[in-house]
Amino acid sequence: MCGIVGAVSQKDIVPILIEGLKRLEYRGYDSCGVAVHQDGQLRRARSTSRVSELQELAAQDGVAAGTGIAHTRWATHGAPAVHNAHPHFSHGPGADAHLQPGRVALVHNGIIENHDELRAELKSRGYVFHSQTDTEVIAHLVDFHYHGDLLEAVQTAIPQLRGAYAIAVFHRDEPHRVIGAREGSPLVLGVGRDEVAGAHFLASDAMALAGVTDQIVYLEEGDVVDLQLGRYWISRRDAATGRFQNVEREVKTVHAHSGAAELGPYRHYMQKEIFEQPVAIANTLDAVTGISPELFGDGAYRVFKEIDSVLILACGTSYYAGSTAKYWLESIAKIPTSVEIASEYRYRDSVPNPRTLVVTISQSGETADTLAALKHARSLGMKHTLTVCNVSTSAMVRECSLAYITRAGAEIGVASTKAFTTQLVGLFLLTLALAQTRGHLTDAQEAEHLKALRHLPVAVQAVLALEPQVIAWSEDFARKENALFLGRGLHYPIALEGALKLKEISYIHAEAYPAGELKHGPLALVTAQMPVVTVAPNDTLLEKLKSNMQEVRARGGELFVFADGDTKIESEPGLHVIRMPEHYGALSPILHTVPLQLLAYHTACARGTDVDKPRNLAKSVTVE
Repeated sequence: MCGIVGAVSQKDIVPILIEGLKRLEYRGYDSCGVAVHQDGQLRRARSTSRVSELQELAAQDGVAAGTGIAHTRWATHGAPAVHNAHPHFSHGPGADAHLQPGRVALVHNGIIENHDELRAELKSRGYVFHSQTDTEVIAHLVDFHYHGDLLEAVQTAIPQLRGAYAIAVFHRDEPHRVIGAREGSPLVLGVGRDEVAGAHFLASDAMALAGVTDQIVYLEEGDVVDLQLGRYWISRRDAATGRFQNVEREVKTVHAHSGAAELGPYRHYMQKEIFEQPVAIANTLDAVTGISPELFGDGAYRVFKEIDSVLILACGTSYYAGSTAKYWLESIAKIPTSVEIASEYRYRDSVPNPRTLVVTISQSGETADTLAALKHARSLGMKHTLTVCNVSTSAMVRECSLAYITRAGAEIGVASTKAFTTQLVGLFLLTLALAQTRGHLTDAQEAEHLKALRHLPVAVQAVLALEPQVIAWSEDFARKENALFLGRGLHYPIALEGALKLKEISYIHAEAYPAGELKHGPLALVTAQMPVVTVAPNDTLLEKLKSNMQEVRARGGELFVFADGDTKIESEPGLHVIRMPEHYGALSPILHTVPLQLLAYHTACARGTDVDKPRNLAKSVTVE
């Protein structure tokens, strides 16, 4: 992983490939590269710096052609180094890469689980490896099976691969031809609008092709696509015969937005996206005039009447959104709810219930672990599926029978902000719809919740006005290496999210605990050098939380408290308080998320880290 762009055209496509990579930069990467079919030879440029440097290298080396592939890599197998960067070449068995020209060029997203076994076999056949990647294995495998037809070589090679992949590959002996294939990782076909140039495109995300074409084919699992000038074919393997047969796929008009949005007055995309949250929430609620199961798709009422429990599957920040929703679903909708880390769910024995609503949460809709967990749940007989997702054209939306599309817009910063708060909005609407269907929501309660939701953008705007106070705190945090976050009840997952944000972008070690657990172990860590951030809404657990805060102060700990205005918690030495504008009842977690985002952001700025592209992380996690 992380980004693929490919093209076949009569014109030079290198500028399109480079621009496509720039649109995918927000996903995170540690190397990048481009390869083309030029003057009968394979040529490439690779870099461990930014795509802008790759663009300069390609220009300096005169890399220009009508057929090519490009990639941004987030390291899985092998260190972030030029020799591990994609595209990878196969030079044939026994070849010296420095003396013999490449025959096959290939890029790959995903992980090949049997790469060691294949590597040993290919080495025994004389192939020389120049990287530690699993991707180079695929390039050599395609070369081994090549006998004059690249499509046949790919179709022969991919059944030998075990794992997840999206690939784009071309061959020295077949100009103006690129083959793509996918299994477990996303890949789209872009149908060119320029009939004269005969251009067609491949990409891991339609966003990479924004401005180039809006005619998109979302390739399905097992699809292989053959791109040539002015034409393309899609085939897939028949399970019964093992033979590949041509298939038809719908061409959709997709108005993808470029990831290269203007920063405007903001220092980083993350800051911009934090401040876009009032608009993102308003957009997510735009079509909501009342509470109805049909907000989640046709047939939702029937499904909601059939279910007796909810299973939420998600990873990372989305998991914390699901953990918050569990409190809502059980207290408001009165429906038993479990929340599973998607990457763990399918690797343990569980007890399936066919009357469960399986809810997946994903910003990108392409999260490999969550997609795999969803398929596992379905294989256990749980057919009722719903996703809360920010991308309407994603695999997650296509795989689920019901969906709520958040309208956060493109989120470029790796650390999620507006995607998280709009997920919470979508999950709260789901809670209300289930409560209504189950007879636990009166008309008066519906009206009250809708009023609170409509006021939410204004309430978030008021929280954003606290930024100067948060900046003052961040100067202290920037000098620390550890931090604790505390929350109780509904706000414990928000403490978890606050700790995650701080560690993601500032690289400060941060952990979150239910405040009542403090004396069961974490209190041993408390010193004057361990700041303790506390989420303190004025709810039924406030007095318990105040007792937990006293435990910290008695051990010399320094408290940083986000408190509602009527909590009667006052600032004094060792106790710093920022007052929230208002208490917001059930929706309070959304408001308390915002200052924690600002704290992480400004602490990272004070430490001088790469806020939008934190080390080792990728925006869209398309491998396990």
